[in-house]
Amino acid sequence: MQIEEGAILTGKITGLTDFGAFVELEGGKTGMIHISEVASNYVKDIKEHLTVGQDVRVKVISVSPEGKISLSIKRLEEQPKEQRPQRPQKPKGERRSSPNVWNGQKSNAPAEGEKQSFEDMMARFKQVSDEKMTDLKRASDSKRGSGGYSRRGAK
Repeated sequence: MQIEEGAILTGKITGLTDFGAFVELEGGKTGMIHISEVASNYVKDIKEHLTVGQDVRVKVISVSPEGKISLSIKRLEEQPKEQRPQRPQKPKGERRSSPNVWNGQKSNAPAEGEKQSFEDMMARFKQVSDEKMTDLKRASDSKRGSGGYSRRGAK
C-alpha cells in the first residue's frame, strides 16, 4: 500500500517517547506523531493524551525519501483557517511617506503665512540644527558610557 501525503489513516500506538508516539499503520509500516502534532494546545506529557495500544486516526504530513512517515492528529481536528483580509497593495511606483521626518516647524516657529527673510530662515535652521546635534551628542555620549574618562587610560 502506497502512503501519500495528506492521506487519513488509522493505526495503533506501539510506543511513546518524550518527543512523540510511534504508530503502526495499515500494511505494517510505522510512522511517528511528533509531540507538537498530538493536540492543538500545548502538550507537556504525551502520556496524558495517548497510550500504547490505542487506536488513532492520523493524517500523513510527509513521507521522506528514506521512508520516514510523519503523522499528525492535530491536523485532523483543525478547521480551515479563515483568511485574513488582505491589506490594500500600493502601486509599485508609490513610495511610503516617512512619519518621522521633521517638517521644519516648532512651537516657537513663525505662524504660517508670515513672511520671513532668507537670513531669518537660515538663523532658525541653524538654531534647530544645533539643538538636534546637541541632543544627538548627548545621547551617543550616554550610550558610550563616557563619564569624562578616556578609553585609553591615564598617562
